[in-house]
Amino acid sequence: MKIIEKALKDGRNTLSEHESKQLLAAYDIPVTREILVENRKDLANAVNEIGFPLVMKGSSSSITHKTEKGLIRVDIRDEKEAGTTFEEIMAKMGGEGEGVLVQELVKGQRELVVGLTRDPQFGPCVMFGLGGIFTEILKDISFRVAPLERKDALDMMQEIKGHKILEAVRGMEPADLDTLAQILMNVGRIGLENDAIKEIDINPLILSGARPVAVDALVVLEKGKSA
Repeated sequence: MKIIEKALKDGRNTLSEHESKQLLAAYDIPVTREILVENRKDLANAVNEIGFPLVMKGSSSSITHKTEKGLIRVDIRDEKEAGTTFEEIMAKMGGEGEGVLVQELVKGQRELVVGLTRDPQFGPCVMFGLGGIFTEILKDISFRVAPLERKDALDMMQEIKGHKILEAVRGMEPADLDTLAQILMNVGRIGLENDAIKEIDINPLILSGARPVAVDALVVLEKGKSA
């Protein structure tokens, strides 16, 4: 993958959120609609294309904890607010970032996490669990060694304690398990086909209605490996 090759050539060991999502999209994993904006001139076009309400985030491969650094703004509703937010985020990044991501606001009350770790013994292992703030608190996750078949992916979903979140609950429709299974299988494929990838973290993967969408993603690379 050219994105990985370029990052390794630049001496980086992480992809930016935007690059990470481009990689996921290349493997048919649903991601947020977003446009990377580098200046005020392009901001208006991006805002018009994505539409309000918006999320705006500082995009940088060197800043992984965007929330702590104040680089995320949610529910932006007009052009004036978008302009002010763009200036604030660019100032906070202090020249470190590649620009600001103008992103659709994906609404959904259920947040999941999907990931990949490269185990020294078993190779790429796919992870699934409850996402958002609950990832660290509950650690409700399941693992499988790649490659995954559909049955493996469906079994993973049932193994977490909070599996009922995927069912029709409180007026919400059941999750699209076929798409979720395909996401887990494809994350395994990414690990198998790209030796330079050490970790993938898709958190949150929000259920927008029934449909899972990757709202944030981070890919960690291993220096010294070829893409």
